[in-house]
Amino acid sequence: MNKKILSILQYLLFLGLSIFLVWWSIKDISDSDWVKIKDAFRNANYLLILPVMCTLLLSHYSRAVRWKILMEPLGYKPRIFNTYMAVLIGYMANLAVPRLGEVLKCTILARYEKVPADKLVGTIVAERAFDVLCLALVIIITLLTQADLIGGYINDALNDILSSKTGSFSATKIIILLALLLVAVVAVIIVFKKFGHIKFIQKVKTVFSGIWHGITSVRYLKNKGWFIFHTLLIWSMYLLSVQIGFWAMRETSAFGIPQALSVLTMGSLAMIVPVPGGGLGVYPLFVERTLKAYALAGSLGFAFGQLMWSVQFFFALISGFIALSVLPYFNKRTTVNEKS
Repeated sequence: MNKKILSILQYLLFLGLSIFLVWWSIKDISDSDWVKIKDAFRNANYLLILPVMCTLLLSHYSRAVRWKILMEPLGYKPRIFNTYMAVLIGYMANLAVPRLGEVLKCTILARYEKVPADKLVGTIVAERAFDVLCLALVIIITLLTQADLIGGYINDALNDILSSKTGSFSATKIIILLALLLVAVVAVIIVFKKFGHIKFIQKVKTVFSGIWHGITSVRYLKNKGWFIFHTLLIWSMYLLSVQIGFWAMRETSAFGIPQALSVLTMGSLAMIVPVPGGGLGVYPLFVERTLKAYALAGSLGFAFGQLMWSVQFFFALISGFIALSVLPYFNKRTTVNEKS
């Protein structure tokens, strides 16, 4: 099948998934719940959207600096303005086609700096590898700091899966579950060894290999300390943006860092799903389900998720458009100044 047709079909598939999840999120909302949602939006403090956008601007700037640090071992030192603008344009592009921004920001930077686009692919892999590692750390911290609450939900889920009709744990079910897990692990190992020549298996192995290579590549960096500092700053700003978002809505204003960690975890997982619109349909749904664990009504959780998604969406759209507009002007002016 033609690659272009395949890409279009894939895009339509994920767009359909987004629309389905939007419908799934709102299908059970009653008229009274819609009134609560409208009240939540009506009473929200929209002035706090500005500091949320500031945290996102800072996190993206920090991401640009971190990306520049990753280029140094390759012998390239692009101007931070161009790097920052490329990052903003990349986020805007991801709204239309997921993952397009990763390619586009390399192309944009190559256009205005003496950096070959193909040489930047490794830096993107390294970036994503550390994001995966940071997300894993956020998940671990969330689990450790909220063991009682999350442990209760896990316990209930295990009870539903592993308990017998009498309510006691079923040894047979536990043995079957462990056996299935063992079979799955062995099957994966056999498939990787025996069918390693298949393109799909090779791609999966390449992804895991790339993640590992990206994580270990930090040892070659000259500014390891600054790289780690900016990595922590990026995720700290993400966390702070959720916390400020809580303060913007009266119904979530009492929530603190534990709840923000949970929303950051699930929201980040939602962003991994390759749907158009930067998590359209997925992000509000994940946030709604997360905040239900903290006794917040589903409709209000949906309202908060929709508010945060809207801020991120329009921020990426506006900042990317501004970056796309000023980038040629800045570089034209810089070229003129260098010649004069």
